[in-house]
Amino acid sequence: MSPSHKHVPGKCPAVREVLNRVGDKWSVQIVALLGGGKKRFSELRHSIEGISQRMLTLTLKGLERDGLITRTVYPTIPPRVEYALTQLGRSLLEPITQLGDWAGKNRERIQSAREKYDTHHSTQRQGMRSPL
Repeated sequence: MSPSHKHVPGKCPAVREVLNRVGDKWSVQIVALLGGGKKRFSELRHSIEGISQRMLTLTLKGLERDGLITRTVYPTIPPRVEYALTQLGRSLLEPITQLGDWAGKNRERIQSAREKYDTHHSTQRQGMRSPL
């Protein structure tokens, strides 16, 4: 951490709690998608590969509880529900975009480091095996 970032022990649990919400993979994807405008549940579900209906529901409820999104129900049959970012949620777009840009720029370096690590550690493990 830089000198301008002071460690304040009492704030750690609160910061960790917020980072747990905004840093999980589903929340990041939902916020990024809603950055393009309002979306219905089905639009979000089809846009996020691998998310279950239950996980999408839980994540949306958590984001709504944290004040990052709004949920609007229209009295139609069947009811139409739309999700949108709040002002607080929109303020999260910039850091999420920056993190995504960083990940894209460094993806190959990270993959290379993983391969180097895996090769090194698999060689170590093989050396520790006893002959039969």
